[in-house]
Amino acid sequence: MRPSLRSSVLVGVLVASLSADVADRPLYAQDGLVQTAAGNIEGVVENGIRVFRGIPFAAPPVGELRWKPPQPVEPWGRATLRANSFGPRCMQESFPAGSVFRGPPAPTAEDCLYLSVWTGATDAEERRPVMVWIHGGALTRGSGSVGAYDGGALAALGAVVVTINYRLGPLGYLAHPLLTAESEHGASGNYGVLDQIAALEWVRDNIAVFGGDPDRVTIFGESAGSWSVNTLMATPLAAGLFHRAIGQSGGRFGPMMRLSDAPEEGRSAEEIGDAFIGALGAATLEEMRAASATSVMAALATPAGRLFRTAENVDGWVFPTDVTTAFSEGRHHNVPVLIGFNADEMTSLTGPNSVPTTLDAWREWVAGRVGDDAERFESVYPVAEEGELRDAYMRSRGDALFGIQMRTWARASEAAGADAYLYYFTHEPPGRARAYLKSYHAAEIVYAFGNVGPGEREAEDRRLARTMSSYWVNFAATGDPNGPGLPPWPVYSRGDGAYMILGATVESASRLRTAQLDFWDRRLRAGTP
Repeated sequence: MRPSLRSSVLVGVLVASLSADVADRPLYAQDGLVQTAAGNIEGVVENGIRVFRGIPFAAPPVGELRWKPPQPVEPWGRATLRANSFGPRCMQESFPAGSVFRGPPAPTAEDCLYLSVWTGATDAEERRPVMVWIHGGALTRGSGSVGAYDGGALAALGAVVVTINYRLGPLGYLAHPLLTAESEHGASGNYGVLDQIAALEWVRDNIAVFGGDPDRVTIFGESAGSWSVNTLMATPLAAGLFHRAIGQSGGRFGPMMRLSDAPEEGRSAEEIGDAFIGALGAATLEEMRAASATSVMAALATPAGRLFRTAENVDGWVFPTDVTTAFSEGRHHNVPVLIGFNADEMTSLTGPNSVPTTLDAWREWVAGRVGDDAERFESVYPVAEEGELRDAYMRSRGDALFGIQMRTWARASEAAGADAYLYYFTHEPPGRARAYLKSYHAAEIVYAFGNVGPGEREAEDRRLARTMSSYWVNFAATGDPNGPGLPPWPVYSRGDGAYMILGATVESASRLRTAQLDFWDRRLRAGTP
C-alpha cells in the first residue's frame, strides 16, 4: 500500500471502536486524526483547510484483481495512515506533444485507486455538502491529483471536496470473453465505472467523519468526467450514492458499445478486447494477468491496439441498457442537474491539419460528415469565404460533440421532472494563446473550482471564479445554484430554453444556438450523430 503508516506493524483486525458508526464520533481525534472505517488517517492543514491526500478506497487492482470489480481495502488497524501525498496516477499514455493538456511527467502505477479530501469542517455534526470530482481525459488519461482540481477554494465556501482516480484505458475498460465467463454477472469491461462507484460507496460510509453529509453528495466532472457523471446517472449500481449531478462538456446520449452483440457494421466490446489481448500475446486469464502493466499499455501501439476503444459497454449488469434508453424510460437516477459546455470546445482538441483550408475541401468534408444533410448543414453553418472556414468547422464540431449532448441532457431531465440548469461558458482566459484558444475545452474548470488567485489572473477572472464556484457550491448544498449576490439563474425548460452565460458578463439568456443544435438533435435521434 503506497501511503506511509506511522506504525510499522499492520493490524489485520480492526479494534472494536472502528466497527462502530463512524458518523457518531468526533471529526478529529488526538493529533488531528480522523477515524475512518479502515483506520486512522492523518492529514495536513493548508490555509485553514484540512487536506487528506492519497486515501485508498479499494484494494490495489493488481495480480488476480486485475480486470475484476474493485475489492474492499484491507484495514490498517491501530496504525495511522499519513495522507499527505497523492497516490500514483493510473496507468496511461502521455498527452501528445503540443497538446495544451500535456503536463510534466507524474508517477503512474496499476495500484492507483486513491482519493483525496478537502474539508473546512471541525466537527462531524456540521454535515457540509459533498462534491465528488471525476476527472476527464477520454477515460484514457488524467487523475484526481491535477493542480487545477485542488479543492481548497470550494472547501472554503463550505463544501467537502473529494477527487478520485479510476482505472483507465484497457486496464479500466477491457471486455473479453474469458473475463465475461468468469464473472458471476456474466459481464466484463466497465471496471473504471465500478471504481467510481466504489469511491462513492467509500464517501457514503466515511465522509461524515470529515464533516460531510452523506445525504447531500454531488458528483461533478468535465469531459470524460462528465461522461462518467452521465453514465452514473444511468447505472442501477449507483442508486442512492449521489443526490445531484454537474456535467461539464460531455454526455453519453447516442449509441453505446454492446458487450457481445455487435451492431451492424461494427464490433462488440468483447471482439475489440479479444483482438487487443491477441496483440498482447496472451491466451489465458493467467497470462492476461501475468503480463506487466507496462506491456498492457505498450500493446496500444500495435495495429490491434490502435483499434481498441476505451468506452463503457452495455453489459446487462453495470448498464442494463444505454444511457438514452435509461433516461427516456425513466430508469435513471432522477436528480437535479447543472450542465453546460464552452463556446470554443474544439480549439484545444483539433490538430493543425484537420480544418479544411479551401471551399472545395470544406464541401467535401461536409458531404463526408453529414451526407444527404449537407444542404441543411450549410444553412446553419454558412461559409461564404475561406476566412470563415475555421470558425464554422470549430463550432460545428463543438455543437456535435458537446452542445447537443448537454441540451439533450437538460431536456431529458426536465421531461423526467428534475430541475436542470444549463450554462454556456464564453470567457476567454488570459494567456499567450488566448486569441487562438478562446473559450477552449476545459477552460472553465479552474473557475468552477475557484482556483484563480491574486496576481495570477485579471480581476475579471477572479470575479468569475468567485461567481462560478459559488454557483457550484450552492447547487451542491440545495440543488439550486442561486444565492445572495449572484445573478439569477433560471431553471431550464424546453419552452423558453433558459440558460446562463458565464463570461465577461454573467447573465441569463434563452434558446442557446437553437438552429445548430436542432440540426444535431435530428441526427442524434436518427442514430447518425
